[in-house]
Amino acid sequence: MTDTDATKGRKPDLTAYFVADREGAPWIAIGAAWTHQDGEGSSLKLDLIPNAPGRIVLRKPKAAEAEGGAQ
Repeated sequence: MTDTDATKGRKPDLTAYFVADREGAPWIAIGAAWTHQDGEGSSLKLDLIPNAPGRIVLRKPKAAEAEGGAQ
């Protein structure tokens, strides 16, 4: 997937994690999201699409991720 003009060179606003439906499951970073300039939505880029029961959680990047960039 290529970056769009809206996301190219911008750090993500949110990190996407997959969390499996089981007790104590790890949070696995699978992508990132960028808020649209008009504030009305977001663009989501997934590096992995889960094929298991669970959920995708969007969270603000932690300080270490924002600096070095988990996408």
